[in-house]
Amino acid sequence: MASTSMTRPSGSSWTAKENKAFEKALAVFDKDTPDRWANVAKTVGGRTPDEVKRHYEILVEDVKYIESGRVPFPNYRTTNGETQRTMRIVNMR
Repeated sequence: MASTSMTRPSGSSWTAKENKAFEKALAVFDKDTPDRWANVAKTVGGRTPDEVKRHYEILVEDVKYIESGRVPFPNYRTTNGETQRTMRIVNMR
């Protein structure tokens, strides 16, 4: 079965490729661009203007939560291998 915008359920998860295209399109089509969401949707492909606008609104809300401190930073742990590799790279400079 081919994957097209006609077969994709509305509100389905965005792929990494779609998100990258979305990010690039936002850099090209700023808030003052006429038909911004139609242009972004066309660039992303397979998404409607309403879907890309909603995706943007969700992104803005996520940024607000992060900036307000309501989303804690993840506690990443590095392994000795990662730390050693990082140290080798830093020492090579």
